[in-house]
Amino acid sequence: MSSSENCVQFGAIIIGDEILSGKRKDQHLSKLIELLGARGCRLAWAEYVGDERARLTDVLRRAVQGNDVVFSFGGIGATPDDHTRQCAAAALGVDLLPHPEAQALIVQRMQEMAAEKGEEFAPERADNIQRLQMGVLPQGAQILPNPFNRIPGFSCRGRKGAWLHCVPGFPVMAWPMVEWALDHHHRALHQLQSYAERSVILFQAQESALTPLMEETEQRYPGIKVFSLPSVDHPEYGRHIELGIKGPSDLVVAVWDEFCAALRLHGAKFGPELQRSM
Repeated sequence: MSSSENCVQFGAIIIGDEILSGKRKDQHLSKLIELLGARGCRLAWAEYVGDERARLTDVLRRAVQGNDVVFSFGGIGATPDDHTRQCAAAALGVDLLPHPEAQALIVQRMQEMAAEKGEEFAPERADNIQRLQMGVLPQGAQILPNPFNRIPGFSCRGRKGAWLHCVPGFPVMAWPMVEWALDHHHRALHQLQSYAERSVILFQAQESALTPLMEETEQRYPGIKVFSLPSVDHPEYGRHIELGIKGPSDLVVAVWDEFCAALRLHGAKFGPELQRSM
C-alpha cells in the first residue's frame, strides 16, 4: 500500500461490517475519486475492512508506514463497534488522550442539543460523558472540522510523513471534511495537469498477441499505462477487447495515433473509440 520514497500517493480505507455484509452500499470510494480528480489528483489504492479491531489495526499500521495520504471512513464514534480511534493510536504506537479542542467542540454541540430540546445541559449525565469519548484521540492528533454538527474528525502523522485522516461514515459529514483536509493540508499536491484515458473496442484480437505492444508502449513512454479489458458477453459488442492508454492528457494525445497504428498491424478489427477525463 505504501508509496515509493519520493512519490506521495492517495489511499482510502473504508470501515464497517455493514459495508462488507451489503447492508449499506459504500458511497465514499467514488466520491473520494471525484474530490481528488477535481484537484488533479488520483486515488492509488483502497481497502475495505470490517469492525474487527486487530485487523483494522493492521490495515492502519500498514497505511502509515510510508508517506501516503490516507483517508479512513467510519468507526470514529463512541459505541462498542467503533474502533478507529483506538486502532489508529495502536497503529501509530501512541496513547489515546483527551484532546482539549475536540472535547470543547463536543461540549458545545451537547449544549446546543440540550437547548434545542428545551433542557438544561447536564454534563455529568452518562450519555454526555460517553459522547466525550469521541474527543479522546491519538496523541499528537489534529482535529478535522465538521461543518455539519461540530463533532470533529482527526488527522495523524506517521513517522515517515504519512497522513491519516479519519472521518465519520456519514457522507454529509465526511465529504466536507475530506475537502477541508485536501485544501488545507495537501494543496501542494494539487496538480494542474489533467489526466485522460483513450481506448478502442477491438474485435477478433488476442490479448497474448498484443501484450508485447502493450509492454513496449509503457517502456517507451514513462507516465503512460496500457490497459486491456476483455469481454465475452457484452450486450452491445459481444466478444471483444477494450484496449487503451491512460496518463497525462498531453502525453495520451501524443501517443494515441502511434498506438492505434501499431494495433492495426496486428489485424484487429476496430470498433468505437472511447475517451474520458480522469
